[in-house]
Amino acid sequence: MIKLSVFKSLYYRILFLFISILMINFGGCCVYSFTGASVPKHLKTIAIPLAIDKSGSGEAGLGESLTSNLTQKFIDDNTLQVTNKNNSDALLQCTIVSLTDAPAVVAAGENVTSRRITITVQVVYKDLVERKTIFSKDFSNYGDYSTSNGGIAARNNAVQKAIDNISEDILLATVSGW
Repeated sequence: MIKLSVFKSLYYRILFLFISILMINFGGCCVYSFTGASVPKHLKTIAIPLAIDKSGSGEAGLGESLTSNLTQKFIDDNTLQVTNKNNSDALLQCTIVSLTDAPAVVAAGENVTSRRITITVQVVYKDLVERKTIFSKDFSNYGDYSTSNGGIAARNNAVQKAIDNISEDILLATVSGW
């Protein structure tokens, strides 16, 4: 009898320890959410005015392309509804400050085989309800293209890739705080 009660006591202690470890390690897994994690609850809508191009690159339609891509990303994400400035809770102002086109891969004999388009955008994210700036920071991203084939079309694709990458970065910073 004594042996059985000692075994039961040891069994319950081990079971308690095991359950405690499980609760500590896995108890909070379902609590975390990555989408909308940093969007204040009172913000439901966002305005994204036309991006200003101060890059001096001469790239036609750069501001319009960034604005269109960014707006579509917010529509697809659906965390904040895109609306005009008069009806919005938040404002996302973007200024393109630079666009560079530089060699990315140089082969033997100093032959450039790939070039990199890098775009930098200054972004100010404002809470219009509480009249405060949530963040003001620069985002930079790129797109590469081959110099051996594709010509202008390949370069334009690289510009679009850079815009798509930077739009994704801005969206994530705005709705997830990454």
